[in-house]
Amino acid sequence: MNKPNILRTRFIPFETVDISSDEVLYIDEEILITRWKAIRPRADISGGISYTFLKDGIKISRFYDAGKKFAYWYCDIIDVKYEKDLNRYTLIDLLLDVKLMPDGTMKVLDADELAVALEQGLITQEQACRSLKKMDTILQSIYGNTFPPAICMEQKYWEV
Repeated sequence: MNKPNILRTRFIPFETVDISSDEVLYIDEEILITRWKAIRPRADISGGISYTFLKDGIKISRFYDAGKKFAYWYCDIIDVKYEKDLNRYTLIDLLLDVKLMPDGTMKVLDADELAVALEQGLITQEQACRSLKKMDTILQSIYGNTFPPAICMEQKYWEV
């Protein structure tokens, strides 16, 4: 498969960013694995590896600090739109996120943004429900000690 174009759409703030410059490490019908550098440089992260589960609508990322040391797992809950004729993926952020630190500390993030987006009509009730169900899937995986998925633990993709 030729390298796809990849866009990331957010509702709050509303923006679409072209992330096609991310390095594609692997792609098939089920998963897109990319290596990336932070769009907006921050002291705590410099880049990472993302595993986008295309059919499940979950993106699990290994975040690395400036010293290229693993910092934490970050799970984005998304919808995926694929336009075959353009070979373009649009990853639509459904707002809820889960952050898992190496010590097992976990945070659910941006529930307030999901509520605001729903109140303001930025997302549909169906999108909000999908977001909540996908978050539950991630949490159940963490609680059941089956997180992260096996492919995320394959060290061949870890170099940043």
